[in-house]
This record gives sequence, C-alpha cells and structure tokens, in this order.
Amino acid sequence: MDQVPGSPQEPRDAQGDNGLPGCFRHPDRPTGIRCTRCDKPICPECMISASVGFQCPDCVRSGSGRAAQTTAPRTIAGGTIAADPRLITKILLGLNVAVFVAVMATGGALSPLVNRLDLVGLAAEPGGYHLVGVAEGEWYRLLTAMFLHQQVAHIAFNMLSLWWLGPPLEAALGRARFIALYLLAGLGGSALSYFLAAQNQPSLGASGAIFGLLGATAVLLRRLRYDMKPVLILLGLNLVFTFLWPNIAWQAHVGGLVVGAAVAFGMVHAPRDRRALVHVATCAVTLLAIGAVVWVRTLQLVG
Repeated sequence: MDQVPGSPQEPRDAQGDNGLPGCFRHPDRPTGIRCTRCDKPICPECMISASVGFQCPDCVRSGSGRAAQTTAPRTIAGGTIAADPRLITKILLGLNVAVFVAVMATGGALSPLVNRLDLVGLAAEPGGYHLVGVAEGEWYRLLTAMFLHQQVAHIAFNMLSLWWLGPPLEAALGRARFIALYLLAGLGGSALSYFLAAQNQPSLGASGAIFGLLGATAVLLRRLRYDMKPVLILLGLNLVFTFLWPNIAWQAHVGGLVVGAAVAFGMVHAPRDRRALVHVATCAVTLLAIGAVVWVRTLQLVG
C-alpha cells in the first residue's frame, strides 16, 4: 500500500501500513534494509554495497563508510537488488487476472477450464464416488488451482492482498526467492486442503499463497526487529474470518501460512557463508514434505 511522500528529514523509524519503514530518500518505497552506518532505511535504488551490509549514499559521500565496488548489492536474504521490486508481484497479479477473465469468458463457475484445473479428488456418482483429479495422478491441479477464482470479490480480495504484501517481500528476498516462496506457500495450501477437506468439493484460489505471504512478512519483521503489531493484527483478523465465514477452505489458508512462514524463516536466517545451500535445502525439503502429504492422501483414497 502506497505511503504519502514526506520530506527526507522525517523520523527514520516511521512505519508504513505494511509494517516496513519507507526509504529515507523515497518514503513511498517500503524497505527491509537499513544502512549499516547510520541505520536509516534504504530502498534498492539507494543501497550501496559495503564490506558488511549496505550503506546509504550520505554515509558514502561523507566518507564515514567505504563502499565495496567489487561486490554487487544484495538483499537481506542474499538476492540481487532489482530496479523494479514489484515486477514479480505484477506478473503474478496479471496471471491471476488473465485466468479469471478466461474463466468468465468460457462460462464462469461452470467453465470446462475450471473443471480441468481446480483441486478435487473425488466425484459423486449414483451409489458412491469415483477418483478424479489429483487422486488420479493429476498433481498439476495443486498448482493450477492457485490461479483460479470464480467470484469478483474473491479475486479482488486476494489481488489487493498480493499487491500490498508482495512488493516489500520481493524487495527484501529478491525475485527468485520471492517466486519460490509464493509457489511453495500456494502448493502447501493446496496439499493440506487435499489432505483434510472433503474430496468431492472443488477447491481453488490464491488464498493459500496470500496467507504464506502474511506468514513470511511476520518472519521478516521479526528478523529485522520491526514492530510486528500491524501484521499480527491483520493475520488474526484473517484467521477469524477464515474460520467463521462459510464456504472458505481454511485448510488452504493454514497450510499456506505454515509453509510461507517456514520457507521465509530459512531464507532470512540462513548463515551468510552458506546462504545458497540453506535456501535450496529449505525449498527442497518443503517441496518433498508437500509431495509426501499428497502421496499419503492419494494412497488413502485409492485404498
């Protein structure tokens, strides 16, 4: 969510609605990085790599810090600093909207596209059920269901949340790690929904991934020692809404939240000298755990 621009002299710990402070030179840009010399929040454009962490342009110009020109700037998770910290968020938002338009154009909730891509394990028939979808080996539905929405209110809420939570995380983690976080959180939500929900009831939506971003935001704020009250209040309200509102797949929300928080923890707490290894291991173990959950549930249904 955009902030109202202020002067460069505003308090350096001023917090935006998303819990992250604005850059001291660009207050409308939330950031999770601070200058290692003066502790001012700095956005990717203002970051200058130093021997330890990043420094702001003021410290470098004044000679209070020495920039390391041979090292490319990195995010707190070791990702490459991007000129546009919203690019992946925009792409994900565009994919969700494009699929929604395609669904509406081909019949809405009764669209053959929905029937081929939503998350389902059993189908009702006279005298019982028969296996369909994921239970028949169509594991791709765990991914494609993340980009399906049937109602305007549903996609509007999810995309607003994505636009609000995505850019700060994308800037703090880097593009590749942000993509991994989003997809793994969505898959985690799909897996838990497949494992626990009624298997003859289709499930779809990006809510699992969105809850993953909420969990990741909480982990990031704690790592940076920022005020966690705004995100915890938001998370609490969303969980209350999840369990009280009818026809919501709470399993997907909880699964996405747990996976998103776990993956983010591995990303932002990895030792600097083994960062890449820890990140790959975190994502690999998470993916294996998701696969195991789906495999066990499929065996239960087949048996």
